[in-house]
Amino acid sequence: MDQPAPQSTRLTVLIPFAIVTLIWGSTWLVIKDQLGVVPPSWSVTYRFLVAGATMLAYAAYKREKLGLDARGWGFAAALALAQFCLNFNFVYRAESYVTSGLVAVVFALLLVPNAILARIFLGQRMGAQLLIGSAVAMAGVGLLFLHEARVSGSGSHAVLIGIGITLLAVCSASTANVMQGTQAAKRYPMATMLGVSMLIGALFDGVLAFTLTGPPVFEFRAAYILGVLYLGVFASAIAFTLYFGLIRTIGPAKAAYSGVLTPVIAMILSTLFEGYRWSLLAGAGAALAMVGLVIALRARRPNR
Repeated sequence: MDQPAPQSTRLTVLIPFAIVTLIWGSTWLVIKDQLGVVPPSWSVTYRFLVAGATMLAYAAYKREKLGLDARGWGFAAALALAQFCLNFNFVYRAESYVTSGLVAVVFALLLVPNAILARIFLGQRMGAQLLIGSAVAMAGVGLLFLHEARVSGSGSHAVLIGIGITLLAVCSASTANVMQGTQAAKRYPMATMLGVSMLIGALFDGVLAFTLTGPPVFEFRAAYILGVLYLGVFASAIAFTLYFGLIRTIGPAKAAYSGVLTPVIAMILSTLFEGYRWSLLAGAGAALAMVGLVIALRARRPNR
C-alpha cells in the first residue's frame, strides 16, 4: 500500500511557503533603502509598531482572545527579544557592512541551527532524505556565498564583521523558530501572540535605539514610509503568520528552507531592478539550492 504524500508537498504548505519566500526575498532591497538617515534600531522599531498593530487588528477581526496569562506574557517577551529585537537589529546592522545579497546568503544557514535545536528541544530527527537535501542545498549556498564574497565591494575586515553580525542574527532567529514549535506556543492564538510579541519587540527596539542613538529620527520620504509599511504589514505581519504556521506543520528544519531560496529570489529581483549579472558560480549555487529544496520537502515529517 502506498504511503500518503508528505505534508510538505501539499498545496496547504507549498502555497504559504512560496508566499513567504517571495516576500522575504524582496525585503533585502527594501531594508537597504531604509539605511542612511534613520538609525537601524529606529527603523526596526517603526517596522514592528506597524506589524504589531496590524496583527492585533487582525486578531480582533477574528475575535481571538486578546489577553494573555502570565506565562503567555513571558513567552511573548522571550519571542520578542529573540525574533523582533536581536534578530532584526543584527540584520539591519549587517547590511551596513556587506551587500544585502551576502546577508541573505549567510542567513540561509538558518536551517542548520534549526535542525540541531529541533532535535535537542523538540525531539525531531532528520531522516536520510532530509540530510541529503540539506547537504545539496548547503553546497549551493556555499557557491552563492563564494560568488557574493567575490563581488562584494567591502574590504575583507568589513566582510568578516558583516558575516559575524549576520550569524548572530541567525542564532537569534533559530531560537525563536524552535520556540514556535513548542507546545507552549500552541496554547495561545497565533495572531494575538504575534501582535503582542511584535509590540513588545518594538518597545525593546525603541529602548535600544534611544540608548544607542538618542531621540527618534524619522525620514519623511515616500520610499522610506512605504518601505516601513511594506516591511511591517507584508514582511512581518503576513509573512511571520504564514511562516510560524509552517513551523507548526512541517517543523523548523523544513520551514527554514524558505531561507535557502530567499537569496535566489533576492538575486532575481536584483537582476530586474538593479542590473545584477549572474555568473556561472551563482547560477550553479541557485540550481543546487533548489534541487536540495525539492529533495528535502519530499522527505517525510521528522520523527518526534
